Amino acid sequence: MQDALQTQKTVIVVGAGPAGLMSAEGICAAGHQVHVYDAKPSACRKFLLAGVGGMNITHSEAYSEFIQRYYDKAEWLSTPISQFNADALCEWIHDLGIETFVGTSGRVFPKDMKAAPLLRNWLKRLRDSGVQFHMRHKMVGLSANEVVFDHAGDSVVVQADAIVLAMGEPVGQS
Repeated sequence: MQDALQTQKTVIVVGAGPAGLMSAEGICAAGHQVHVYDAKPSACRKFLLAGVGGMNITHSEAYSEFIQRYYDKAEWLSTPISQFNADALCEWIHDLGIETFVGTSGRVFPKDMKAAPLLRNWLKRLRDSGVQFHMRHKMVGLSANEVVFDHAGDSVVVQADAIVLAMGEPVGQS
């Protein structure tokens, strides 16, 4: 137990979108304390919006075919994608209690075609594992081991052993 406490790090993840949540999940699973910060009032807002018309999770095709969708980047992306391929993604979703099906297009969807249940279960699992969320915290400064946030007009300075920036595009920009 003492060794675990000595090696546990505090990690800040800036961004509560899918990339931030997945980062938080992996870091927490490695035994570290994770704090997720986001400027918005709730996590994965664009994820929920994308899931409104039915949520395509992945493709059901064989990996050798799937990786070719990345054209000239297929070789470069092969190693990381093979480590979390479509089968692993579906297993991860099933572990969240979400059933899936393969549509006539070969795409994989949640059985209820909604993003909200998946997100609710994911956030619950993260909170249950100890991940702490800090919403309405807009990053305004960054250095090697600290982040400065604006929270309701107040400056909040947070220090950590590591900082992960997982911020997406602002809504309305592409």
